[in-house]
Amino acid sequence: MAEAAGGNQPSRITGAEAKRIKREALGVPDPGKHRQRVAVPMQRRAPETDTRQRVYRYRCYPTPTQTEQLIKTFGACRWAYNEGLALRDKAWREHRVTLGFAESCRALTGWRNAEETRWLQEISSTVLQQALRHLDAAFGRFFSGSKQHPKRKKKGRCRDSATYVGTGFRWVEDPEQPGTGLIALAKQSGPLRIRWSRLLPAGVRPLKVTVTRDRAGRFFVSVLVEERIEPLPPVFSRDGGAPKAVGLDLGLTTLVTLDDGEKADHPRLLKKYGAKLADLQRSLHRKKRGSKNREKARQEIARLHSRIGDVRRDALDQLTTRLVRENQVLVVEDLSIASLVRSPKGKGRRRKAGLNRAILNASWGTLLRMLQYKCAWYGRTLVLVDRFFPSTRRCSACGVVGPKLDLSVRGWSCGGCGTEHDRDVNAAQNLRDEGMRLYELVASALPAGRAVPSIIRASEMPDVVLTA
Repeated sequence: MAEAAGGNQPSRITGAEAKRIKREALGVPDPGKHRQRVAVPMQRRAPETDTRQRVYRYRCYPTPTQTEQLIKTFGACRWAYNEGLALRDKAWREHRVTLGFAESCRALTGWRNAEETRWLQEISSTVLQQALRHLDAAFGRFFSGSKQHPKRKKKGRCRDSATYVGTGFRWVEDPEQPGTGLIALAKQSGPLRIRWSRLLPAGVRPLKVTVTRDRAGRFFVSVLVEERIEPLPPVFSRDGGAPKAVGLDLGLTTLVTLDDGEKADHPRLLKKYGAKLADLQRSLHRKKRGSKNREKARQEIARLHSRIGDVRRDALDQLTTRLVRENQVLVVEDLSIASLVRSPKGKGRRRKAGLNRAILNASWGTLLRMLQYKCAWYGRTLVLVDRFFPSTRRCSACGVVGPKLDLSVRGWSCGGCGTEHDRDVNAAQNLRDEGMRLYELVASALPAGRAVPSIIRASEMPDVVLTA
């Protein structure tokens, strides 16, 4: 085996030797059925102009037969993902050969034909191929440095899901009520019973359907469509032609504080349901492992967590939608949630653990994610100010930067002009002014007729200005 230049690690094997290793040592057959065909470049489906991909999520109620088949599908997808991960790790660790999505699909064909794994033929091949495609995407994120190495999926520890694309499902739209219809999945005799809480775009065929089951046992179907989302009319301030901007300060005492003094209350769902959740956890601890009573207690805990998650997402969805509709420019601090909730160590770790729990309960990351895609949909601009900008201790009236403030200090007086400040309102006003400065800097650098981007990051300002 060849050695890497300048190091002790062997280099990657390619060419005919790699094909031999894949065929003989790894059991990956050659693409024999394509040898006699003329190579044709793959043509990707080009999306229509001015369209975006959007997911609609609905609750579904499968029959007992459909439920049994979906549970088998979830297990098969998990098995294919883990086997593909083990095969790719073995190929590199033992033979220094890389495998891609195509080789994994050819290995999947061998697994489906093998006697010991013949049960895979009961599952649609397109669903299993999508599990391998998800694995390939996970490796892509790992190679780019944004994520860690993919891990094995464990039953009960990961979300049960199955993705159907192309010929994996059948869609028949209801002519009497456009936007609803019948969705029949592969390997199932009848369509799913779906509660159409909202209408799909009329006349649009779904591109992808994903069926999931949460820990509470509820089934959901997520429908991916490509539609044209109309942007909202521009919003301008009353005193001039400048776009209306709002500064948003995220906190724990109040979830969001606006620069005009309005405060959105924190739902504090873990505190509201904390006593009941603790009682259910103690009840679960007293049950014998593997018993039916323990499973009943686990499902009750899962249902409570599902209720908490539903209420939290609904509150954040309504808040972000209102903010996007009422303002043209939204300014918020570019927070690093992963750094804020690092595991506590040393002295004061119990207090830090409580702070981490409060941050996760507030769901700042979900709120920022909602603001990002809604601004992109509806023609708004989200400005992310640098996280080291002194928004809290900077006076919004005179600009004097004061000393650092403890989290317990909710109000302070400026030493330069004597203005009394509310901590959160002052921070929101400073964020609004800094965000508008960055917005005007980017807008002035753009060529005539080009729209301002939907997101502006202070950390990427040099690149934004140079590429504008």
